[in-house]
This record gives sequence, structure tokens and C-alpha cells, in this order.
Amino acid sequence: MPEEPIRLPRSLGGVVYAIGMDARDKRAIPAVSWIGRDETIAELVYDETTLRTAFAVWRGASWELLDRLQLPSGETLVPFSPHNNLIKNEVVVLPSSPVEYSSDEGLLAEIRRFIHQYVDISESFEQIASYYILLSWLYDAFKELPYLRFQGDYGTGKTRALLTIGSLCYKGFFASGASTVSPIFHILDAFRGTLVIDEADFRFSDEKSEIVKILNNGNVDGLPVLRTMQDRQKEFNPRAFKVYGPKIIAMRGSYDDRALESRFLTETMGTRTLRTDVPINLPEDHRKGALEIRNKLLLFRFRNRARASLDPTLVNPFLEPRLNQILVPLLSVVKDTEVRTDISEIASTTQASLLAERGQSVEAQVLEVLIELASRKDQAAVPLRMIAETMIERYGGEFDRAISSRWIGSVIRKRLNILTYKSNGTFAVPITERKKILHLCRRYGVEIDEITARDVGSSGTN
Repeated sequence: MPEEPIRLPRSLGGVVYAIGMDARDKRAIPAVSWIGRDETIAELVYDETTLRTAFAVWRGASWELLDRLQLPSGETLVPFSPHNNLIKNEVVVLPSSPVEYSSDEGLLAEIRRFIHQYVDISESFEQIASYYILLSWLYDAFKELPYLRFQGDYGTGKTRALLTIGSLCYKGFFASGASTVSPIFHILDAFRGTLVIDEADFRFSDEKSEIVKILNNGNVDGLPVLRTMQDRQKEFNPRAFKVYGPKIIAMRGSYDDRALESRFLTETMGTRTLRTDVPINLPEDHRKGALEIRNKLLLFRFRNRARASLDPTLVNPFLEPRLNQILVPLLSVVKDTEVRTDISEIASTTQASLLAERGQSVEAQVLEVLIELASRKDQAAVPLRMIAETMIERYGGEFDRAISSRWIGSVIRKRLNILTYKSNGTFAVPITERKKILHLCRRYGVEIDEITARDVGSSGTN
């Protein structure tokens, strides 16, 4: 991994700071984290009792706290100031120092007990959330990530779940639907931690579109969001904001973007009576307990970051590629087979929901008609006119618009990417598109009998 410091833009208060450092040292670079080629890891820590920041530095077998870090390149890194508003107001929560723990299994059990003490969620999602916390501390070893989501009406415990789980995550950064989007871009780019958003529905459409950009680009490494910024000379200069990282959100509804919906592992809140042992108000012990676990998780990161890797054998052949892409990193962290099963069941439910939604679309209706007509052995091509006539016969009463051959052709070409050609003045779908149609039917949940599947699969060249 390249030796690249994560820096804080000066617009966020990135002043040069280090304990005992000469303020005239202009070469020092304020930083949050750093990983060297020799697997040296430096992480920002903050001790609120002494109001000091430092680097916890791991060199493969032991750690130490440093006021500055000299890089092989000759550069000097210094920690952010403890007076930075993001740190002192706990907008971003940090560990204070690495702390020893019994074992990875023991740490996982401690995380789960903490969640169970303060949050009422299903047992399976409690386990998933615990592993997601571990994943957040290793996320930069992977290229794709899922998101966690708590969905439900107000008063169902969504915010409590965010506060509890987010407080244990790697550099958890808390925001709400009342926040403007610009600082979220800057802070994510600077800290590269876990974004925790409450009321992520957002009130205004422009804010929703901006947060959707973060969520759409933020689960795959290497897809920054480009935004136009002004430099000191008032010139406009595009800048790439890195938004990749774990994300935990709470919202009442869903996003219209079906691709975005497939990125979430979702727990529906408010479906049962709240457990009586869950405190209505968070005690001070919550904050103290979260810090203790974060300190242990920092040491967990030091010990496991270099050996964290993707396990391709965990790909589920029954899930769509997108779901496998985001789930395998989480499954690679999970060692418990029962938890892996729970995660797979949630993924299967998500896929079924997406299939059901696709199955109610006009694309699915067109495919249902098209696969039936394309399976006729005497058909060299399926005329758009024939598809339109069958659509009118079956679904004409469901549409407010006229079903014409031209409109059907537009759906087939632009939405389904199926080729059409013109012969003797009539547009039709050629026989060579049969295999593509069969694949799309499976994707949209259109039921196909075995005879049709065999006939279609053995025909055509595509």
C-alpha cells in the first residue's frame, strides 16, 4: 500500500500541531492515519482527560504513542489539534490508546453485549452489527463494502442503534438529516472513517441527490465524487473527494434507486414491543464503555489489518453479482457459520424484494410476452406489432397511455438493451436475442417453464 497520509483540508481547521513541537516547523503535515510499506500503522488518538492528541504507532509487534512521525520520505506527520471542533465535540469519535483484549472471539462477545445492553434489535442482526464493527476497523483492506441500515418510523429506536453501533466503529463520524452535505464530503475525505447518518431521507431533493452520490460511490474503493471548488485565486478547480468507507444510516422510507437499495443490510425497527431492560435514556456508562471497546478495537486493527483478505470461496451462486460483491468482504471477517447463514438469508430477502419490484415493472411485463412469443419454433423474429397487441390484450387496462409498437420498441431497446431490426417495413426482435431475453427474464423474476427455457437456451447465437 502506498505511503500516503490522510490529510485534513485547512478549511476544516487542519493547523500544524504536535505536543512540544516548534510551531515554526512548516514542513509538518497534519494527518489522521498512515500505513507504510513495512506495515507500520499510525492512528490518531485523543485523550479527553489530558486534552492531548497523538499517534498510536504499530510496527508489527508492539505499539507506542508519538507526538510526531518521521516518514521514510523525509516528511513529518503530526496529529490534529485536540482543539479541532470535530474532535473535541466528538463529531468524530476516536480511541484514546490501544488496550489489550483477551481474544478476537472475546472482543466480539464484548461488542455484542454492549449492543444488547442499549439497543433492541433482532438476535441475528445483533450478530451482524457486531461483525460489521470489526469490518469497519479493517475496511481499507477490501475494495467493496455493504452498508448497515435501520429502517422504521420515529420512536422505534433507530437513533439509539446509530449512537451505540456508530460509537464503536472505526473513526465514527456522526451527521444528521439537518446537516448540509458539503461538510460531509470534506470530513469523509479527511478522516476516511465510518459515516453515521440519522434521518437519511433528507428533506430537500437537492440534498438527497448529493447524499445519494456519497452512498452510490462510497461502497467501492476508487470511485471518488468530483466537485468543483474555488481556490485562493477564486478560480474553479475540480476536486476528487474520497467517500469510500463503512456507512450506517437510519431512515423512515427507502431510496428510489434500486441499485442503491441492494447495498444495504437492513433491520426493520418497531415490529415488536421494546425490551424492558433497555434504558430509555443513555447513561454516562455508555460513553465510557464505548471508549473502552474502541481502544481494544484499535489494537485489533493493528494486529489484523495486514492479514485481512477477501475469501472468494464465500461467493453465493444463488445471489446476484452485486450482492456477492458487497457481502463477501463482511463474510470474510465472519468466522461463525450461523452468522454467515443469517447474513445470506438477509441477502436472499433483499434479492427477493428487488426481484418482486422488478417483476411489477413494465419491463417485466414486456419480457413475459416476449419470452412466450420468442419460444415459438416457427418464429424467425418477433414483430413489435405482435408484442404490442399481446400487451394490450393482457395489460391494456393497467396503463394510462396508449400501448403502441413505437413505445414497446423504446422499452425493448433503451431499458432492456435488446436489439431490434427492420425488415419489410416492420421492426422486430431477431431470434439471435433469445438467450439475452432468457437472462433478463431471470433477472426480472419472470417465471419460465422448463420447456421454454430449453427451447430458448438452445436457439440463437447470443
